[in-house]
Amino acid sequence: MLHRRSRMSRRAFSLTALSAVMAAGGAMMAGAASAGATNRKRRFADREMRGVWVATVANRDWPARQGLPPDEQRAQLLAHLDTAVSRGLNTVVLQVRPTADALWPSPHEPWSQVLTGTQGQDPGWDPLGTAVAEAHARGLQLHAWFNPYRIANHTDLGRLADTHPARTHPDWVVAYGGKLYYNPGLPDVRAFVQRAMLDAVEKYPVDAVHFDDYFYPYPVAGQNFDDDEAFDTYGGGFAVRADWRRDNIDKLIQEMADAIRRIRPTTQFGISPFGVWRNAGTDPLGSDTQGGVETYDDLYADTRTWVREGWIDYICPQLYWNIGFAVADYAKLLPWWAEVARGSRTHLYLGEALYKAGDPAQPAAWQDPAELSRHLTLAKDHPEARGHIYFAAKEVAADRIGAMARVVADHYEQPAIPPR
Repeated sequence: MLHRRSRMSRRAFSLTALSAVMAAGGAMMAGAASAGATNRKRRFADREMRGVWVATVANRDWPARQGLPPDEQRAQLLAHLDTAVSRGLNTVVLQVRPTADALWPSPHEPWSQVLTGTQGQDPGWDPLGTAVAEAHARGLQLHAWFNPYRIANHTDLGRLADTHPARTHPDWVVAYGGKLYYNPGLPDVRAFVQRAMLDAVEKYPVDAVHFDDYFYPYPVAGQNFDDDEAFDTYGGGFAVRADWRRDNIDKLIQEMADAIRRIRPTTQFGISPFGVWRNAGTDPLGSDTQGGVETYDDLYADTRTWVREGWIDYICPQLYWNIGFAVADYAKLLPWWAEVARGSRTHLYLGEALYKAGDPAQPAAWQDPAELSRHLTLAKDHPEARGHIYFAAKEVAADRIGAMARVVADHYEQPAIPPR
C-alpha cells in the first residue's frame, strides 16, 4: 500500500486529489441543497390561512367612497392587496355581491352602487377581474365573498335600479327590520341567487366562494319575517316552520357546493358564520356560552351539520370575543369548534375581531395589543385550527394600537401557504 503510493506519478496524484476535492465538493453541495430544502420547508412549514376581509357594503373598507374615478378605485384596491402582503397574509376575501348587486359585469344583477354611487352604472372597469389577477400576481388567494339574500339596507324598492330583479319580482322580496331581503323559502329565489353568484365562478378563477353570517336575517324584536305564504305553499313536509327554514338554507349550501365543484373543481366553498351555533343551555351539543343569538335557532343556519357532513370546504366562525369574555369566551369557543371540525373534511379557520383592538367602546382586553396574538397562541394547541381571517382591511392597514403588528411579530415571521 505504502509502496504503491510512493510510486504514484505526480499527474496521477493530482488527478486523484482533484477527484477527492470534487467528491467532497459534491457532498458539500448536496449538503447545502439539503439544507436549502430544509430551509424552504421551514419557510413554508405549514399550510395556514392568513386572511383579511375587504368589505364593500356601505363602502366599509373599499372603495373609500362612492363615485371615485376608476384609477383611484383601482389604486385603493391594489393598496389593500399590497398591505396584505406586507403583513404576511396570504388570502384576501373580497365582498363582490354586497346587496344583490355585482362588482363584475353580471348579466343577472346591476353594478353595485358602492362603485359609482348609482346602482346599475358601469364603473368603467372590472373590479373582480382585476382583484383576481392582481392578487394572484402577488401570491395571494382571492376568495369571492357573496351575500345570498340581502337586497338593500332600506325598504324602498323604487330606489333600486330599474333592472333590478327585486323590482321585476317584488313577490320574491320581504321587508324586515328596515331592510329588504329575498325570501329563502321560494325555490325560484334559491335558483336565482345561485345563478347570479355562480356567474362569477364561471368567469373568474376565484380560489373560493365565501358566504358570511347572513342567511335568514338577524332577529329584530317585535317584528316578524313574513314568509307565511311561502310556508303554506312549500312547507308541507314540515310541522315546524323553523325546520323548514333550516332545510331551505341546507339546500342552498348543498346545491352551491355541488355547482361550484361542477363548474370549477379547484374552487373551494367556505362560510363564516356567527360564532355560536347553539348554547349548551339550549342543546347539550352546544358551546359553553350564553349568546343572545344562536345560528341554528335565529338564522336557521345549521353550521355544525355543514361541517360534520363535509358539505363545505372550510368554516370560519366569527369568534369576535376576547379571552375571558363571560358570555362568549374565545378560550371556550375555540376548543368547541375544534371538536366540531375533528375528523371532518372541513377546514377550520377562526374569524378575528381586529376591528375591536383599541376601540375605547370595547372591554379592557381589547385595549391590550397582545390580545389577538394570544388567540393565535391558543389556537396552536388545536391542530384542527388551520388559520385566521381578520376583520377587516381598514384595520389591517391602520393597526390602531399595533395589535396586527404584534401578531405578525409573534406568529408570521415566515410565510405560509393557504391550506387546500
